[in-house]
Amino acid sequence: MGNPEPPQPQQPSSPPGPLPPQPGYAAQPVPPQAGYPTAPMPPQPGYGPPPGGYPPPPEATPGYGMPPAPPQGYGPPQPGYAQPPAPAPGYGQPGYGQPGQGQPGYGQPGQGQPGYGQPGHGQPGHGQPGYPYEGGQPAPPAKPARRTGLIIGIVAGAVVLILLLVCGIGGFIWYRQSDGGGGSGDLSGVINYRETNPDALATTHVDAPVNYPMTPPAGGPHFPAWQNCNGDTYTAPIEDGNAVHSLEHGAVWITYRPGLPAEDVGKLYDRVHGLSHMMMSPYPGQSAPISLQAWGYQLTVDNADDKAIGAFITAYRVTAAIEPGAPCGGGITTTR
Repeated sequence: MGNPEPPQPQQPSSPPGPLPPQPGYAAQPVPPQAGYPTAPMPPQPGYGPPPGGYPPPPEATPGYGMPPAPPQGYGPPQPGYAQPPAPAPGYGQPGYGQPGQGQPGYGQPGQGQPGYGQPGHGQPGHGQPGYPYEGGQPAPPAKPARRTGLIIGIVAGAVVLILLLVCGIGGFIWYRQSDGGGGSGDLSGVINYRETNPDALATTHVDAPVNYPMTPPAGGPHFPAWQNCNGDTYTAPIEDGNAVHSLEHGAVWITYRPGLPAEDVGKLYDRVHGLSHMMMSPYPGQSAPISLQAWGYQLTVDNADDKAIGAFITAYRVTAAIEPGAPCGGGITTTR
């Protein structure tokens, strides 16, 4: 192995400086370029200021001209417009109010807004928009139309009408059931078999037809079944034995001779139809045009307008029953 070379000592560095001129490169002035002047050009005809300089500018017409630079915020007032308020400190945007103050058109915090009621008064937080307050309080809301009286009047009228209708119907029913349409007729012509022939009024039940001493029969032995007598109007003859059983229950049986004028038949129908303990049927062979029978009583009349018809019904319907409380419904409705 050879001997190592000893380290060379480092030279101290010096600050950089301008480069020395390089050989062959000398600072030469730039020669003028062909076609370009090297001296200022003389004034050209038609260019430059006119002889004597420029004239002074005309005086500004009032209201015209260049206005001074506007300050920060609002510009100068225009003719016919008012000066807007100065912006508040801390707010650079025109049109906004001062901090801590209500905005234009808005109420203060915690206070009622213009056109609105105070909280806790009237409507919560709201009044009548567009209406001023009186004494700082919202105006009371408009009262609705008073319809209570009208409604009460209508209801009362309806109740009265219903009562009148009920009373009328009840009165008619009472009238029909009390005397069949009249009770002031003369009953002197009534035959009272309970006094003149009580033996003919036996209440026994039989199965064979009975030869009654009066025509039509007004009481006596009868069939076990009764003829339905709840205001029934039969257009054909019915069995005597069934009809007499109905008389025992308190019915009034009106019979008419065939050939009775239809007008009279209709009037009899109106007295009987729908009235409890009443029935009617034609009866061939009877001598009188119209005959009325109750248990033990009989009356004959010549026409359906005789007031004695109503008087007979009032006097003997139900009251002449041998079996008080016995029904008229549930009987037979067959005819001969």
